[in-house]
Amino acid sequence: MPPVRPFRALRYDVDVAGPLDRLVAPPYDVISPEQRLEYLGRSPYNVVHLTLPDAPEDAVASLSSWRSEGVLREEPPAFWWVAQDYVGPDGVARTREGFAASVEATPYAAGQVLPHERTHAGPKEDRLRLLRATRTQLEPIFLLYEGEAPLERPAGEPAADVEEGGVRTRVWRIDAEDELDVPTPLLIADGHHRYETDVAFRQEQPAATHLLAVLVSADAPGLEIFPTHRVVRGLRAVPGAEVDAPDGGVTLYRDGRFLRVESDDDFGPRVVESFHPEAVTYTPDAAQAIAAVDRGDAEAAFLLQPVTVEQVARFARAGETMPQKSTFFYPKLTSGLLLHPVA
Repeated sequence: MPPVRPFRALRYDVDVAGPLDRLVAPPYDVISPEQRLEYLGRSPYNVVHLTLPDAPEDAVASLSSWRSEGVLREEPPAFWWVAQDYVGPDGVARTREGFAASVEATPYAAGQVLPHERTHAGPKEDRLRLLRATRTQLEPIFLLYEGEAPLERPAGEPAADVEEGGVRTRVWRIDAEDELDVPTPLLIADGHHRYETDVAFRQEQPAATHLLAVLVSADAPGLEIFPTHRVVRGLRAVPGAEVDAPDGGVTLYRDGRFLRVESDDDFGPRVVESFHPEAVTYTPDAAQAIAAVDRGDAEAAFLLQPVTVEQVARFARAGETMPQKSTFFYPKLTSGLLLHPVA
């Protein structure tokens, strides 16, 4: 099993850097160009100066000066408990909890960490250039494991408490020196491009063995996978039976009517792909998908049920990847709370 160990985190010193809510941000891959400028303008120390710099050299310069000025300080080895309070797309309030750790970056062929999504070369090349330059894990990978958590939330006030994008994230320090026994395989919930980048970097730099991850039990009460509905502009005939409202499986909305789609396949995203829809866009909000059709912006919408953790695991263990946007793990992990220098 890949060693899961404590690490020396780099953390903001808010007495030097300012309020934490001006320093954190969402992951790099969900920030639009307009949002990037907004985050950069929040503070000269916002983490986006590192995760989305104009050039990798700019991130290196920022990281170096922040460390020398005390904006970032290095902590002794520790794990970190992470709790996120959020309201999902379904309107239900939940708390998802896990822990941040240093996890060995191993190739998928080793069977210790498994993917469920396809990746693309462009984002990986971009992240690799940044990692080569900064030699720092700037954002955590989101991993799932089976069974009970090997740690628990410490008592007392958190070391950090911040709200970003409607999600409140709290972290507690857990002093430790020993590695943890976590069942494998670990499943990548979010961060496939960054994980594969880390594996590639290890091949270049054999001493850079570990990456930053937040690990969440597949049995955690606040863990939910939300559906991503498909809005399409072109679609051929689809077999099914008219229903009054979505009632499980895959439901097609077109011409003001709902149609329960007939298929021998029980995996919704693959069912949609089988009809070869044209000009597909995605939304986690079923009402938005329906409204797009009613406005005439789209011909139809496929309304899906959530993918389960068991389905994700089944695909991963079979060495298969799911269709694009099959899973929507919400909330994203907030960037800027913990950074992980590498060897």
